[in-house]
Amino acid sequence: MDILFQELCNKFKNYKFIIQNTFFPCPVIWVDKKILIMILRFLKHVPKSYNMLFDLHGVDERIRKYRTNLPCADFSVFYHLINLEKNIDVVIKVPLFIHDLHVPTITSIFPNANWYERETWEMFGIVFDQHPNLNRIIMPKSWVGFPLRKDYPSRATENHSFFLNKIKEDDYMNDLSFNPKDWGMNIKSESADFMFLNLGPNHPSAHGAFRIVLQLDGEKILDCVPDIGYHHRGAEKIAERQSWHSYIPYTDRIEYLGGCVNEMPYILAVEKLARIQVSSRVQVIRVMLSELFRINSHLLYISTFIQDVGAMTPVFLAFTDRQKIYDLIEAITGARMHPAWFRIGGLASDLPIGWDKLLLHFLNWMPKRLQSYIDVAIKNNILINRSKGIAVYNKSNALDWGITGAGLRATGVNFDVRKNRPYSGYENFDFEVPIGGGNSDAYSRVVLKIEEIKQSLIILQQCLKNMPEGPFKSIHPLTTPPDKKLTLHNIETMITHFLQVSWGPVMPPNESFQMIEATKGINSYYLISDGTTTSYRTRIRTPSFPHLQQIPSVIRGSLISDLIVYLGSIDFVMSDVDR
Repeated sequence: MDILFQELCNKFKNYKFIIQNTFFPCPVIWVDKKILIMILRFLKHVPKSYNMLFDLHGVDERIRKYRTNLPCADFSVFYHLINLEKNIDVVIKVPLFIHDLHVPTITSIFPNANWYERETWEMFGIVFDQHPNLNRIIMPKSWVGFPLRKDYPSRATENHSFFLNKIKEDDYMNDLSFNPKDWGMNIKSESADFMFLNLGPNHPSAHGAFRIVLQLDGEKILDCVPDIGYHHRGAEKIAERQSWHSYIPYTDRIEYLGGCVNEMPYILAVEKLARIQVSSRVQVIRVMLSELFRINSHLLYISTFIQDVGAMTPVFLAFTDRQKIYDLIEAITGARMHPAWFRIGGLASDLPIGWDKLLLHFLNWMPKRLQSYIDVAIKNNILINRSKGIAVYNKSNALDWGITGAGLRATGVNFDVRKNRPYSGYENFDFEVPIGGGNSDAYSRVVLKIEEIKQSLIILQQCLKNMPEGPFKSIHPLTTPPDKKLTLHNIETMITHFLQVSWGPVMPPNESFQMIEATKGINSYYLISDGTTTSYRTRIRTPSFPHLQQIPSVIRGSLISDLIVYLGSIDFVMSDVDR
């Protein structure tokens, strides 16, 4: 941390830098916006080569009480940069004031800043000068106001009543019309008129409420514009009004196929704020549930990909296998898709009697079943010919667009958060990270997912054989409420229980961050506590958001049928994109 800070001070001697004390695993440095571009160019190329923009967003700092040793600011923009191969990060923050909410765009340095800057503009009103197309991306075009500002209401009851009449409906529909000139697209060439085709937002091959407008010359895709936001639910705004505990069920639904996987980064980030340590038993159980959900998600991805290419049978078989996983998850947690079972400081309950027999039954079943998918579908010449060489991109392209997960590893980048930045005891498990040969195409991405299922089964075998003893909940005042029985014998316990249930725990003021290897790539939570029972700012960085932004750069020049194969190979759900 000190080395990078000193390098910046030496390089930019005439400017002042402030290093912030946080629970981030990397330096957090405040800089003047006048030199932002120079600093980001410096960091990308020398000396550390932070060659991926992992995240970019904003914070409304105006009513934040605990800002000791931080520069004065009404708003701030943060830039999270990563060098995955060296496994190092840095976070750059820029202070802004309400009368001058302007900062230069960095799309010339990091192409994937495009969508992140658009989202930050529409949520906070921060203008990114020279941005190629600064307009709304998640909210409707007619939306008024900036939702993540602190003076914007978070509940519908705080707004005026909403009425939808014919005039409003027509205006909303007009907002969805596509004007090619707004996107720099020509409507014809010297020899032909181009067709503009809407795919979605209600199309089975779009994998959710996702719209993509195609510029076509016959069957050939000249360009396209992904259109997102149909699934937006304001998850980051909701976090500002829910207590630290009551927000847990919302995390399940960020990427609704991942279940407990999505609870993990939030829970770990909160535990950092509270300085809570959990038992080895809790860690292993969390890993076990995460890997079960990983297999479940991958099975759906693989079978629907095969379905998109043209084979129907595997998707029905996969749902049978997924049902076995859901039965196991339900037996352990009491729920299926969205258990909300991880707790701050532990779990909702301990493992039930007989969990091991259910897990053993699944582990005996799944390997043979997985091999049948490989033999029947993945080795099928039709699928191979239809997906090999489709939607190819290399390591450089993947890093430019912020691609993580199997899509990145298919290009040869050996980075899996479970291995490179172990959490919840993953460092104690013996498993391999499947890596591709150099270029990522539709076929290599699905093959890597199959190999990841095999490794998840190996991890589950270790959970079964080496489940440690210990408590399922930490003894800590900021963890889940104490046992109700104890409140009858101890007044301090009764007070703690009352406050925890009615208001929720008060987290110490600070900032924390946690990334995990989710089902579709890297998912992370950036939390700010201002010493209250709710989060001051919750930033959710999901993998599907940048994955969809990459589409135009990969699919230009391909056929419409190739786009369907490409979409099936990305592995995304729109709840993960829109939040």
